[in-house]
Amino acid sequence: MTAIVADDLVKEYGDVRALDGLSFEVEDGEFFGLLGPNGAGKTTFINILVGLARASGGRAEVFGFDVEDDYREARDRIGLAPQEFNVDRFFPIHEVLEHKAGYHGIDPEEAARRADEALKTVGIYDKRDTRFDWLSGGMKRRFLLARALVTDPDLLILDEPTAGVDVELRRDLWDLVQRLNDDGTTVLLTTHYIEEAERLCDRVAIMDEGRKVEVATPDELQSRGTDTLVVTLASEAVGVPEFDVDGVNDVTLDGRTLSVTADSAGSVAPDVVRTLDRAGLDIADLEIRRASLEEVFVDMTRLDEEKPAEVEA
Repeated sequence: MTAIVADDLVKEYGDVRALDGLSFEVEDGEFFGLLGPNGAGKTTFINILVGLARASGGRAEVFGFDVEDDYREARDRIGLAPQEFNVDRFFPIHEVLEHKAGYHGIDPEEAARRADEALKTVGIYDKRDTRFDWLSGGMKRRFLLARALVTDPDLLILDEPTAGVDVELRRDLWDLVQRLNDDGTTVLLTTHYIEEAERLCDRVAIMDEGRKVEVATPDELQSRGTDTLVVTLASEAVGVPEFDVDGVNDVTLDGRTLSVTADSAGSVAPDVVRTLDRAGLDIADLEIRRASLEEVFVDMTRLDEEKPAEVEA
């Protein structure tokens, strides 16, 4: 089954087109990432899925339910952990979760049980009687996740879930959402942390200016970048040896460090080693540095900037 369908989605705010024909699909059980610079349209797309905004054109579905025509059925399948702290601050967090469950038609006894379970899942059950404002920043992030989980959603949407948290908490949250995904929950993640997407996502969609630039696995995207083979020589070389190796793009020498850029550093490494051996150069160390997803992401979202401007007649 398909968890999310975006089909030629358009969203306009006056003269601003926040979404410009966005189309892609997310499969049931997938951990899917949305990457893009600020203003790319990621949060606008999420707002359309959860009913906080209406599309100007196109359609969106969640598990086969149109987000406008079948709003309640679609919304009941979604748990959202937003980037902003939009929480009722006047009640203990346990009651906030019970209220949230009640909005979705869950009876009070079951709502209380789910609230307990959600708080235990995110590790703040001992704070159940605390008001939201009295929680630390990290606990507030955990609570937003608990609120998203209290309805037992089929689709969990995380909008910048680890923004502003420390490294230890970030990794705790990674482990938690990975376990949820392993148990069958479909996850849609927006993030500015490239490492987050590399570690968690099965596939990612790169967005820019309201459009899809590409959808691929992190490994597929990384393979489109340029690798670097970094060779540390045992002693300084007089000059750069001549490399007649297919796939090598460039070779530079800085002291004892020889850097070889290639489409696939692993493929050219044996020929590079043989070339250095024939040149009488001993190798002290060798390291392959793959292109990062961040580098590929930056390159891909610059494509429009590099297109020449059209000249009007």
